[in-house]
Amino acid sequence: MHTPSNSAPAQVRAQLLQKLSEVLPADAIIDETEAQRPFECDALTLYRELPLLVVLPSSVEQVQQILQICQALSVPVVPRGSGTGLCAGSMPHPEGIVLGLSKLNRIIEIDALACTARVQPGVSNLSISQAAKAFGLYYAPDPSSQIACSIGGNIAENSGGVHCLKYGLTVHNVLSLEVLSVTGEPMTLGGQGLDSPGFDLLAPLIGSEGLLAVVTEITVKLLPIPELARVIMAGFDSVDNAGNAVSDIIGAGIIPAGLELMDALAIQAAEDFVHAGYPRDAAALLLCEVDGTVEEVETHIARVNQLFEAAGATTIRVSQSETERELLWRGRKSAFPAVGRLAPDYYCMDGTIPRGQVAYVLGEIARLGAEYGLRVANVFHAGDGNLHPLILFDAGDPNDIRKAEEFGAKILELSVAVGGCITGEHGVGLEKLGQMPSQFSEQELLQFEEIKAAFDPQLMLNPGKGIPILKRCQEYRALPARHGHMHGGES
Repeated sequence: MHTPSNSAPAQVRAQLLQKLSEVLPADAIIDETEAQRPFECDALTLYRELPLLVVLPSSVEQVQQILQICQALSVPVVPRGSGTGLCAGSMPHPEGIVLGLSKLNRIIEIDALACTARVQPGVSNLSISQAAKAFGLYYAPDPSSQIACSIGGNIAENSGGVHCLKYGLTVHNVLSLEVLSVTGEPMTLGGQGLDSPGFDLLAPLIGSEGLLAVVTEITVKLLPIPELARVIMAGFDSVDNAGNAVSDIIGAGIIPAGLELMDALAIQAAEDFVHAGYPRDAAALLLCEVDGTVEEVETHIARVNQLFEAAGATTIRVSQSETERELLWRGRKSAFPAVGRLAPDYYCMDGTIPRGQVAYVLGEIARLGAEYGLRVANVFHAGDGNLHPLILFDAGDPNDIRKAEEFGAKILELSVAVGGCITGEHGVGLEKLGQMPSQFSEQELLQFEEIKAAFDPQLMLNPGKGIPILKRCQEYRALPARHGHMHGGES
């Protein structure tokens, strides 16, 4: 665990406080240590650091002024949304400020004709769909933490959710961004058209983890609410059979709205927590949602049922109402907090693998769990191979912490070895910096570094995160050694 450290010269902090006080009301600046505690970490609660100051602007103009002041004083800026992230991506810099964007929370406009919504970064994911429902529309990406996570944070991490298989990640559902550069200069990226001249800078910003610019407005794509959606749940007596069933469904040409897998430990925890009617004796469970017209849904449900039976499903249940469909999903979306009741702490991993490798990788995770003597609950987006193994451990036991870290690193390296990558939607942040070289060559990392430098030459935006740019970090200022431990959140 980090020891809070405000090592910047006192005069810099005094200057910063004075300048910020000229453009912000007193209640928008948090400078007392205890009041800063809620901002010292994200959902990885054992990565902690205190900033010089926390600022909570309520307008784009205030954000612009804050950036200009910090640029003039060479003070790092760490943008922060709702703090639900899972990679220590918004952990403060000890010599910088936390730029909290939660007060920029207006839904500016919903254009039902164009099927778009213009929103500020502090708007919660779920509230977009709630506001659009009156027009028969919704916003497709739905992380399990959607009731709390902000759309700005979704932009930073390129979040997905249970419906990302058919409808894509955040990057596939954003049309344009209004951003401020590190110096406070406004830029518009993307637009209402399907294409635009020049380089496409929209995609690099989505998933850039606050390293390139500060997002102040987002235009997202809205979709018509499907005529019908139904979930078919299948229990299996082996993880291999469930993993193979995933490939069978995709191979049959069916693209479900969602396709999620849970293993025995996750099933039991979720059932105890939600009472969704999951088969407690199953070794693995698949939730497959299909949506569309009534005819499409009925045809696909019948075909998926056949595929599940052929794959060896021991239990099959189809939702018969919207209430039942929501209950089946509630179990999956509550799986993370449910598993949190099984141990003092858990480490939520986030690797992505080819679908055809699901059965093999889950077998290897089980083998590693036995090797380290740590239980693992698997609950993840099986349709696109986005793993979320939850390693159960005790943060009060240093040996447990060491084993959980090593175990987690091996899962990420295994993901790369089978043709996948070290993250699907949680990001790199501070947590996965050590695994970046296992996926990318030195030349590839250098290209990332050059992109970062093009937007932020002095490395003032969220320094020390996302990209292991050691040489530039040393040139900027010797950053404190980063080493911490993990706790859970939701995905």
